[in-house]
Amino acid sequence: MDLEKAETAEVVESLPFPFNQQTFCRYEPIEKGIDAVRVLIVDNLLRDESDISDVARAEWGKDAAMNLRRERQIAEMALQNITSNIQRLVKDPETRVVHVSALGSAAEECRPQAIVLSGTWRDFDYYKPEILADFSDFIRVTTTPVLGICGGHQLIGLSFGARVVTLDSQEQSDRRDNRVTEYQYRLIRIVDPEDPIFSEIDNPQSALWQEYTREGRILRVWQNHGLQLDQVPSGFKLLATSYLCRNQMMVKRSDGQLIYTVQFHLEKSFEDWHKSRTRWEHPNESRDGRILFENFLRLALGHTVVS
Repeated sequence: MDLEKAETAEVVESLPFPFNQQTFCRYEPIEKGIDAVRVLIVDNLLRDESDISDVARAEWGKDAAMNLRRERQIAEMALQNITSNIQRLVKDPETRVVHVSALGSAAEECRPQAIVLSGTWRDFDYYKPEILADFSDFIRVTTTPVLGICGGHQLIGLSFGARVVTLDSQEQSDRRDNRVTEYQYRLIRIVDPEDPIFSEIDNPQSALWQEYTREGRILRVWQNHGLQLDQVPSGFKLLATSYLCRNQMMVKRSDGQLIYTVQFHLEKSFEDWHKSRTRWEHPNESRDGRILFENFLRLALGHTVVS
């Protein structure tokens, strides 16, 4: 038995950094450090046939209704995750969920202090062009702080002149199936550690599992995507990168705007073991994502528009 333990220890020690570190997050109590915030959460997924393009109708055919039902299932989980983050980080949160097609009017009505965009599920050429155009008109001028997640990150990049392509740089329509993907927890590298969004990421009091962040400026985040932006749009600054997807995180701080976008799912921070254990649910292992989310809310509350 002792020999087996010694052999196991030898194998663990021989693994290269950061794989010889702990693969789990020690329990870390979460204190609600934000008193109150008003957040508009945007549902970026398709709802019904009025949202889809002629391309989607032609490719889906009689399966359109089935595919749209799946969109709604994914949307429910995505929006629940975002709402859960806000509720667990803020003492007195005020949230409202709105579909992307009604974003402009909803923002004018409720005047949020922050806007959080959900991910997406389908390719953007499946969306009715008017939805994309209206979103672009809004995002290019809003001075409300915005956080775009995964498909929301891509949608923002698209609105500012980038293209959305597969991870091997093919057009969406040319490779619908069998795409190269980033899935599950992956490591990405911070390229601008001085940005305030990374505050408290390098915190030696948060247990040993996080040593990779101090030594390598690396984040451990949940990934689930097969598309990416082909460039960092004009006016944005790259914040984090990875091998398969160069643009993992970016920010815009000009023209009175504060827009952060992440290709990964930083909202996958508060999944609970007591739920059914499916591929959508996993233990609270995304400490880095949770800190980024909290930092965004703090930065949004402190954002002022300089005229």
